[in-house]
Amino acid sequence: MVANAILFPVDVMALTRKLVDVDSTTGREAAVGELLARELSALGYDLQKIPVEGDRFNVYAVPRGQAKPAVVFSTHMDTVPPFFPSSEDAGKVFGRGACDAKGIIAAQIAAAEKLRQQNVAIGLLFLVGEERDSAGAKVANQHAAGSKFLVNGEPTENKLAVASKGSLRVEITARGKMAHSAYPELGESAIEKLLAALERLRTVKLPSDAELGPTTVNIGMLEGGRAPNVIPDQARAHLLYRLIGPAEELKQEIVAAVSDLAKVEFVLEIPFVRLRSLDGLPTMVAAFTTDIPALSNWGEPLLVGPGSIHVAHTEGEYVEKKQLLEAVELYCTIAKRLLA
Repeated sequence: MVANAILFPVDVMALTRKLVDVDSTTGREAAVGELLARELSALGYDLQKIPVEGDRFNVYAVPRGQAKPAVVFSTHMDTVPPFFPSSEDAGKVFGRGACDAKGIIAAQIAAAEKLRQQNVAIGLLFLVGEERDSAGAKVANQHAAGSKFLVNGEPTENKLAVASKGSLRVEITARGKMAHSAYPELGESAIEKLLAALERLRTVKLPSDAELGPTTVNIGMLEGGRAPNVIPDQARAHLLYRLIGPAEELKQEIVAAVSDLAKVEFVLEIPFVRLRSLDGLPTMVAAFTTDIPALSNWGEPLLVGPGSIHVAHTEGEYVEKKQLLEAVELYCTIAKRLLA
């Protein structure tokens, strides 16, 4: 049996479920932001709502009367679609965002409350837009509060990440000429050009590292054409590379491989980062990206949180209750070691 969550000042399981039950798919975070503002205000925090876009805002909270905590716990409020509400069994809490990252929010709040009982002040920063473009983090970076350390939460199974892979989103667009499919010689197939370009890209040798693993690529979306009986005049592919170092050389290789078959556009780049670890705590390499590169003004970053990235974004997303409770203690330990 999992120990009762009310061992902590905040009921971690109840708060996780309350957060999961609010649909905060990217772009719709306002309601969960208001919920967090109410919860934190009731606990005795000074609140700042940092506007981002439309009705979306980040939440920054500090214990009442504390101006600039040296350590800030942070994660994101948004989730990927589709939304589905919470449920639980003896060992797990299920629901969209259970591990990515609403269980983390609950654990961070519980840890901050436990530390406050020990006269240790921790800031809390909860952000919108991480799952799409880190819009909330980019805005928050313009409102940094003078912290020395940022403990960012993502599902790492409570292991400190020593590095986080970057990402490079690429759009490959091919153009052709429409014609009746009975007379292909009168047209020029954009889809065939795109397929040839993609086949060239699949032969590009990608970097690898013994500690960090390989750079990887996913051809995530394909679109194009008009109808089966029309030679296609346009086609596009959306690719995502996971980076283990700088992207400039890879960009050059992509452009060279595609050559004149199609147009290459680099639509988003999040850099690879190395991260701080602490002696005696287990470590891992995060093959995913985070808000950390966009939060450079918030202090030296660390990355750790409960839950497994392997169940995030899935139809059965969950977080283990045991890991949630362990995360509360882990966040407390990390904060006190950083402050020491």
